[in-house]
Amino acid sequence: MSDAGRAVPFRLETTDDALFGRRLVLPGGLAGWIVLSYRTDPAAVPQRPLLRALASDGSAQDFVLPGGARAHWLGLIPPATAEIRLAAPPGFHLDRVGRRGDASLLLQALGRRPFRAVAALYERARGDARRYRDTLRGACAVTPLAGYAAWARARAEIAPTSEVSASGAPAAIRVLIAARAGQEAALARTLASLAAQTSAAWTAQVLTVGAAVMPARADPRIAAAPWRADRPLPDLLGVDAALCLLEPGDVLAPDALASLGAHLGPASLVYADEVGADGLPRLKPDWSPDFALAAGYLGRPWLAARERLGRALDAPLGNPADLALRLDIAVAGGVGAVRHLQRVLARTEARLPEGTPRRTALVRHLAEAGSSATVAARDGVPDLLWPLPEPAPLASIVIPSRDRLDLIAQVCRGVLHETAYPAIELIIVDNGSTDPAVLAHYDTLRADPRVTILSDPEPFNFSRLVNRGVAAASGPVVVLLNNDIAVLEPGWLDALVRQACRPDVGAVGAKLVYGDGRLQHAGVVVGLGGRAGHILRRRPGDTPGHLGQMRVAHEVSAVTAACLAVRRDLYAQVGGFDAETFPVDFNDVDFCLRLRREGLRVLWTPAARLAHLESVSRGPSVGAARTRFEAEAARFAERWHAVIRHDPYYHPCLSLTTFGEDLE
Repeated sequence: MSDAGRAVPFRLETTDDALFGRRLVLPGGLAGWIVLSYRTDPAAVPQRPLLRALASDGSAQDFVLPGGARAHWLGLIPPATAEIRLAAPPGFHLDRVGRRGDASLLLQALGRRPFRAVAALYERARGDARRYRDTLRGACAVTPLAGYAAWARARAEIAPTSEVSASGAPAAIRVLIAARAGQEAALARTLASLAAQTSAAWTAQVLTVGAAVMPARADPRIAAAPWRADRPLPDLLGVDAALCLLEPGDVLAPDALASLGAHLGPASLVYADEVGADGLPRLKPDWSPDFALAAGYLGRPWLAARERLGRALDAPLGNPADLALRLDIAVAGGVGAVRHLQRVLARTEARLPEGTPRRTALVRHLAEAGSSATVAARDGVPDLLWPLPEPAPLASIVIPSRDRLDLIAQVCRGVLHETAYPAIELIIVDNGSTDPAVLAHYDTLRADPRVTILSDPEPFNFSRLVNRGVAAASGPVVVLLNNDIAVLEPGWLDALVRQACRPDVGAVGAKLVYGDGRLQHAGVVVGLGGRAGHILRRRPGDTPGHLGQMRVAHEVSAVTAACLAVRRDLYAQVGGFDAETFPVDFNDVDFCLRLRREGLRVLWTPAARLAHLESVSRGPSVGAARTRFEAEAARFAERWHAVIRHDPYYHPCLSLTTFGEDLE
């Protein structure tokens, strides 16, 4: 790897630290740019490694490293570092340590991303070491998804990891392939990849449609038969076999079926990542049921136990053009545990239908399952629409605020007069406003029986203000709203309440955009920026996101309290916001993670779209405020380091350095 730097000798020692159990020993000084090349056990529960740079005074700086079976990490070790420790996941093996210099990195950045190189030099000149480091890392250590092929080749240079071995008897796997005329060459590639599988516990059934011709084959495990629309699926599966559906052109990695089958048993569905016909990777989240149903992100390859198929087992094969879509939706909507293998185990030429075909199949599935959900269409993309209880529950909207007539007047007008939802209670928690115009505006608001204004003039503590407002709420649904929010569409509150009333949902967040329409909030990734951050921040507002996730409601680890809906009983159940530990920052992320710890899901929906000026009333954190922020960030990292090491809805190979969807 040309940018891995000059190799240096190293050794790893054990420590008595329960988390950072290894010490990295390097010759000479520790400070400076280093490149770590390492591998982990692909069968283990995914965890990103952590690196801790310990200074002689006992202070520490932590870094979250890339995950994946094989990885490289470029990092800048601070000058005062006296010791480097690692929190290593199972099967961790450090293959190489390289040294790099500022000059070589700046030259590389100038060649790859010249604007970032100039920005890095600017940050170094102004003495901001953190921004200098992150800007240069963003230029040299991060690869756009379009560069996947070269990125994957660089990781292939690392020694291979051990293969996954199944515990007990391997799962019996039945591969089903429907082939049409003209697909003979593509089918031959798929069958060749099956014949090369390291697992022997599979058989395949090729169903030829119309004039399709079966290529010559020598493997007796592959059978062929003409498509019959009335033939039931169980006849094709056999008694105990799990189903793997492929299409001509799908090419499995040699250990794909062995890896999938090794994890079937505890799970009823196992799926892995893939590379599409365009050469781009489809790096999937861990199990995200709403996203899987609406957008069909499962793709290839997946392995489903018979019980996962549900009603699909009772139906005949029907139209061959519908089979992949019907089974994809059946598997996504099935019951049982799900396991995601964070490895690319297939290359595929298939495209699952979107728009009308998927919407029609999804409506049929929901009706057969007796679900109360319906299907909405947004920009031609199907999304799940959950029913609103009748009558509509009272939504208590809590807004902490101080002065700034322009902001509070705008958000109150939006809530009270530009929102279509029929049952609203507005609670303003005023944090010591002194502006006469604001106080006069409050007098006007009090004439509306829907409005309550509470006074809390104590020093600013966002968590305390929110808790105070929720305590005064009478509605079963509470919506936290910043004072710098502007309502853009009348249906925003309806969309939030529909999701919040679902029994297994904790918090629900909205799509927030800046005044110019760019994305401000599309969900929080835990670990982004080292602690937590907003994915795709400042991207165009219509950005579809990786796998199209920004077009549909989907599961995330956390959402911002700038607009957050939650049932009031759940708010009380987890103790509300932690005003002592997180008075200003990270309180919303901590709250969402505590909801998830109770088994509740956190959702983000594009159906609720509002504008957010983002902390314009507080301003940026500098000086003492920055010190306070760093202290809260350290407490957040200490409490939630396990989630920082693996946000289940953000692939471990994606970068935590940039706020996009890049590889690292």
